Amino acid sequence: MPERIIKDGAIVEDNWQVVRELEGDLPSGNIIVPAQRWLDEKDALQARGNVAVWLASDQSPKILGDAINDFALIAVDFPAFADGRGFSYGRELREQHGFSGDLRAIGNFMRDQLAYLSRCGFNSFALQNSDLEAALQSLQNFSVHYQVSIDNPQPLFRARQG
Repeated sequence: MPERIIKDGAIVEDNWQVVRELEGDLPSGNIIVPAQRWLDEKDALQARGNVAVWLASDQSPKILGDAINDFALIAVDFPAFADGRGFSYGRELREQHGFSGDLRAIGNFMRDQLAYLSRCGFNSFALQNSDLEAALQSLQNFSVHYQVSIDNPQPLFRARQG
């Protein structure tokens, strides 16, 4: 687990710990548990507090139901940098479910993908083995985008008309 992450355009200390196991003892402090574990142990985890969830690449945000907006943080796991399902989940969480909390990318993704993840609604990134300063700069790689996104819902051709 990285000790520092990129969040909201800055490098900050990470105060969350990702739990990968579906069972067993939980560490103290802020934890991010698998969505399936949260579903299985919902009452105990809600009573504990300081709990967020992470979605696997084969788990739609819909499995969280009405609880989506109860979380301060939802993480999406990228098992391989070529698996793009997490991009869709980020956009779905923001646009269809109105999630306004911390949306974090975890797992195997590359700094080259940060700008695209940001456009899909992700605002924090737990990179593994990466130069965080260079990764932070990569969020500014593109100044103009043709497609609409979470961060710019107006298409480029509309901006040019005005």
